[in-house]
Amino acid sequence: MTKILDVGNKAPNFAVANQESKTMSLDDLAGNWAVVYFYPRDDTPGCTVEAKEFTELSNKFKENNAVIFGVSPDNEAKHCKFIDKYDLKIELLADTEKTMLSDYGVWQEKSMYGKTYMGVVRTTYLINPDGNISEAWPKVKAKGHAEAVLNRLIELKG
Repeated sequence: MTKILDVGNKAPNFAVANQESKTMSLDDLAGNWAVVYFYPRDDTPGCTVEAKEFTELSNKFKENNAVIFGVSPDNEAKHCKFIDKYDLKIELLADTEKTMLSDYGVWQEKSMYGKTYMGVVRTTYLINPDGNISEAWPKVKAKGHAEAVLNRLIELKG
């Protein structure tokens, strides 16, 4: 079973397209804090709550030198519809190959109603300007999570 990454470790590099088909990588974030949150699917109840809450707080994250990336296996077109429908102000990465999901330990076996399947375990990483993982939240509950991440960012920045 894959496990999430440990705090203090170097964050794995990635090269994944955002909603505008622009390839984003960890190197693009050098010198900034990054919130990288993984979620199962666009426009589902929990995922929508999480994306809207990160959007509501996006200016506060910017003020604290942090960028926000939501990552799911959905493609760029689905991300665009999701962003347009809810007027989201965050970047969404389309990890259709599930490489980043695997590298970050969030593509795991799940079970529901006695059936097992592979899926995204809702997880968030806070990556510092040096590219190391400063905090990890496994098995996130969507409501109120963005605020908890913001508070931890402010705390870590001192």
